Amino acid sequence: MKKKSRSKPMSEIIERLERFEHLNVLIFDEDVILNSPVDQWPQCDCLISFHSSGFPLEKAIDYWKLRKPFLLNDLEMQLDLQDRVAVHRILEEEGVDQPRYVLLKRDFSGESNYSLQETEDQIEVNGQMFIKPFVEKPVSAEDHNVYIYYPTSAGGGSQRLFRKIGSRSSVYSPVGKIRRSGSYIYEEFMATDGTDIKVYTLGPGYAHAEARKSPALDGKVDRDKDGKEVRYPILLSAKEKLIARKICLAFKQNVCGFDLLRANGKCYVCDVNGFSFVKTSTKYYDDCASILGNMIIRQLAPNVAFSFYYQPDDPPIVPTTSGTMMELRCVIAVIRHADRTPKQKMKMEVRHKKFFDLFTKYNGFKKGHLKLKKPKQLQEILDISRALLTELQHHTDPELEDKRFKLEQLKSVLEMYGHFSGIYRKVQMKYQPHGAPPKSSSDDEQPKEPSLVMILKWGGELTPAGKTQAEDLGKAFRCMYPGGEELDGLRSPGISGDYGNVPGLGFLRLHSTFRHDLKLYASDEGRVQMTAAAFTKGLLALEGELAPILVQMVKSANTNGLLDNDCEATITQTMVKDKLKKRINEDTEFGPEDYENLNPTETKSINDAMKYVKNPRHMCQRVYVLIDSLTSRIRHLRDNLKTRNTRLYHRESWELMMRRWVKLEKDFKLKNGNYDVTKIPDIFDCIKYDLQHNQDVLQFDQAEELYICSKALADIIIPQEYGITVPEKLKIGTSIITPLLRKIHSDLQRNFEDDCTRLDTRYSQGVSTPHRHVRTRLYFTSESHIHSFLNVLRYGGFLDDMKDEQWKRAMEYINAVSELNYMTQIVIMMYEDPNKPASSEERFHVELHFSSGAYLDSTDKNYPKGAGYRPQNKENKEKEKKSSSQESGTSTDDTTPEKKERKSKPAKSKKKPKARSYGYGELKEIIHEEDPPQSLPLKDIKNAKKLHSDNVNFDDNSSNDECDECDFTSLHGSTIPINIDQSGSVKTLVPDGRLLLF
Repeated sequence: MKKKSRSKPMSEIIERLERFEHLNVLIFDEDVILNSPVDQWPQCDCLISFHSSGFPLEKAIDYWKLRKPFLLNDLEMQLDLQDRVAVHRILEEEGVDQPRYVLLKRDFSGESNYSLQETEDQIEVNGQMFIKPFVEKPVSAEDHNVYIYYPTSAGGGSQRLFRKIGSRSSVYSPVGKIRRSGSYIYEEFMATDGTDIKVYTLGPGYAHAEARKSPALDGKVDRDKDGKEVRYPILLSAKEKLIARKICLAFKQNVCGFDLLRANGKCYVCDVNGFSFVKTSTKYYDDCASILGNMIIRQLAPNVAFSFYYQPDDPPIVPTTSGTMMELRCVIAVIRHADRTPKQKMKMEVRHKKFFDLFTKYNGFKKGHLKLKKPKQLQEILDISRALLTELQHHTDPELEDKRFKLEQLKSVLEMYGHFSGIYRKVQMKYQPHGAPPKSSSDDEQPKEPSLVMILKWGGELTPAGKTQAEDLGKAFRCMYPGGEELDGLRSPGISGDYGNVPGLGFLRLHSTFRHDLKLYASDEGRVQMTAAAFTKGLLALEGELAPILVQMVKSANTNGLLDNDCEATITQTMVKDKLKKRINEDTEFGPEDYENLNPTETKSINDAMKYVKNPRHMCQRVYVLIDSLTSRIRHLRDNLKTRNTRLYHRESWELMMRRWVKLEKDFKLKNGNYDVTKIPDIFDCIKYDLQHNQDVLQFDQAEELYICSKALADIIIPQEYGITVPEKLKIGTSIITPLLRKIHSDLQRNFEDDCTRLDTRYSQGVSTPHRHVRTRLYFTSESHIHSFLNVLRYGGFLDDMKDEQWKRAMEYINAVSELNYMTQIVIMMYEDPNKPASSEERFHVELHFSSGAYLDSTDKNYPKGAGYRPQNKENKEKEKKSSSQESGTSTDDTTPEKKERKSKPAKSKKKPKARSYGYGELKEIIHEEDPPQSLPLKDIKNAKKLHSDNVNFDDNSSNDECDECDFTSLHGSTIPINIDQSGSVKTLVPDGRLLLF
């Protein structure tokens, strides 16, 4: 108790209250409170009393009944504040929005008066269903052990919150079952983008709010140099101020704190704490003493003159920059997911009663199809496959015997990892009343018995390398933002992109001080969602597991088609694929007519691939032969006693790898001798995966050749699947990307949303630019959206490359990019000059950046050379002239201080590494003459210079200079190779190169 009454906030406020002429402050001695009867307590006119650990609240109530002093905070209502059920009831009576909840009350024997049913991803309490994630709170408000349970699709488990201990406020637990003893309130989980809001009232007319990182995010408490939790004052909306007034009056607590959640465009109260103060705000202490002092005098001595305090309205957002400096306002990025396992699919027609019983159990006949992905459902499928395989060992069943191989594969896939994640494996079942349709005209077309077509899909799982890629790219992405402010009139050298050395610097500072409006969206594919979570972990420097980050920070975009494909373009895509199938299967070399028909847009990367392929049917035949050799190699390693137990990447077995390649081999070459060219992307996907992750144990001598051949075919087919002609590209692209384009257009037009948590500049301390506010929207999706977005940008009449030289060079760069690899990004950055008139075209400046992914595979002469960050202006021409002069043995004098500073920077190493090219030419190896090869992810801008001289070959036109106008460092137009270590395994590199499109 003494700790509370003598705390710094209380001491600061009491010191200010004592300045009032008519007030005398007396603090009751702790011994008197605990050991003396209330009639011996000192008498007072106004009592400020609040419950804390060890405080005799009932005794204080007796004192109030005896002496009748004026109470700032009602004592009897403080009993209700200790009961979360009573708090919910009062909030309901006042019409205050709160998360949906239900009470589960148990007596001391553990018996419950409510019905309870718990399944893998949901609970049902007294008829009310709560689907994970949901929150479990003890009924007693004094018990701070609050649990949040996560769905299996996000990794399962729970986050366990507790009263802060050191630097921890919660820990992650793999246990996902609810507690079975005690009484609890179950609440619907509200996703708040990782932010909690604490609101503090001083009477019904004043509310101060502070935001902090949610303890449920990663459990790490951010503390300042004095050991206090880092919080920042934010602005409340008019509705939220009305809520504060209602709570203050309803609970009869003039000094009152409560927790506010902003989610789904609304605000919800999740807890009311009672008496609490702001910890570190001098202005708050002044306001508090002024309001409470006047409140007491007005109550006890109304004839004494006193001054009213009115909380001022929210101030307008004032820009902090002037002159030619432009303020970064908005960052929008569309990002492809990170490295994943190959996607796989198996189709099987079944008629066994066990499958029909399962189909009936989950009401499959209602819609005619069924999708099973929950762990319990997948377990039932696994049990059926085990039972049927056991049955085959004792009894002969011709129909089951034909399905033995697929049943074994079904069993193997479902048994992977020893548990069900529910996010990377699923089974679809479709009812066929007359059996599966004939595959060809030669098949028997007689009616068949009803059957179920069962489709097993697996793979496409984010790999550990993919998680690292996404996390490291998140760290590097911080450097896209303003990296520093001037300190004492001088710019500290080398701090661009740094965020930990000087107060007020860097993206993390911007975000933690609530001057950053961040929202992340992801499609409903597991690999995309996990990529977004891993990226966020790196971006915000979070710790711990991905499940809490995924649930709190990443919004699923599958409800409105934002990041999911539209079926309107299916007919056009089918026509395009048929055209490709026909030409690729012709046994003739590509001629001028083929270049015109298959590549009318004259895309350089496609032309290069066609030149390398020459005869597409011969190339398909070569790929087929190489796959056959690879399967023989895998079969040998699988059966060899020395290698059969060798561990493959990501716990894949030799058997699963064998079946993966055997299925591709079988599906690629059709019975009529033609090749199914739609399987080429899958072949390229698989060989790239095995070359990167398994080559050190696979040791397949022809792996590189298979990679090169399949990539050449894939470079023709993959981009053309989204349209061959410009009208086809636009039709397919707009049908896929239009919802996202509309959302991006809205993002650029609106500076911030109503539910955005913003810094309150009146109470901010130690923030160099309190008025700065940046809006970030990140969209994580699959390859189809990236191709569609680029096609719309390139062919949608965005800019005229005949009139705009910079746009022309940008298009030339993109035309030469052959593959949009993992973590490909399209980034839009919008700047504002507030000194320009609102109607001026010079007020806003928009930049479009592009990076072709986490790692690329070509360092040969065909790889595109980027134009660098800046357009071809006078300064760049002077740089080129200077560079040419230096090469010819002459030099030019730099007279400006800026150029002298740049001239003094260490020169980039000119030592050329030997290169291994996975293009279409000679195979060479990336091994530096002095140092062994490394795979260095880009941590920050300072590491970029090391990458320049180590293992990233930047083109000669690239620039790594600081952008004078935008105050951040940008890297562009790079060539980032796959790096091979001495064991032969492929290492990946995070992209530190972006091409500025305009």
